[in-house]
Amino acid sequence: MMIRIYNENPNPREIEKVVAVLSEGGIVIYPTDTLYGIGCDALNIRAVEKICDMKGINPQKSNLSIICNDLSIISEYAKVSTPVFKLMKRNLPGPFTFILPTTSSLPKIYKQKKTVGIRVPDNNIIREIVAQLGNPVLSTSVIDKEMESEYNTDPELIHEKWGSFADLVIDGGPGGIEGSTVVDCTSGEPVIVRQGKGELIF
Repeated sequence: MMIRIYNENPNPREIEKVVAVLSEGGIVIYPTDTLYGIGCDALNIRAVEKICDMKGINPQKSNLSIICNDLSIISEYAKVSTPVFKLMKRNLPGPFTFILPTTSSLPKIYKQKKTVGIRVPDNNIIREIVAQLGNPVLSTSVIDKEMESEYNTDPELIHEKWGSFADLVIDGGPGGIEGSTVVDCTSGEPVIVRQGKGELIF
């Protein structure tokens, strides 16, 4: 299934449809301020494991990332020092992933690495979905390096490629081709471990 949602003014009824799919453990492809993402309710272990298996992600060796709708709920899922919170506040919503130590609120699958990536994208669609769901959404990109860029940016072609795996694909307009800038905040001074879209304001 594929639905169109406009970033400028997301239709509440369409958002409700997406939230219903996620609430039942479904997998959704959604737009962000960088690449299109494929995700699920981040607290639904079976759905998270299904995505990890499909993408060949080993949770014990890879950082899993979650999308929050705003800064107010981040401390539920990650340990945030005052300087790091101020850094995040200066840069979010935006195209950044902040790697932080996990808290006990996240399921065991995240705790194996003891860290979690936190995203608050500058995209109204996914932030509204997360707000209505009441839980974070797992964040991993749909990008396939073997495919032409159109298959990573055009929602119809993304649906063609991933539609059999995802329960729902959101057409939120053309996607980007550059991932988020990843900032490791787990050991004192923040360190940019991957420069992507966006210039971090220190």
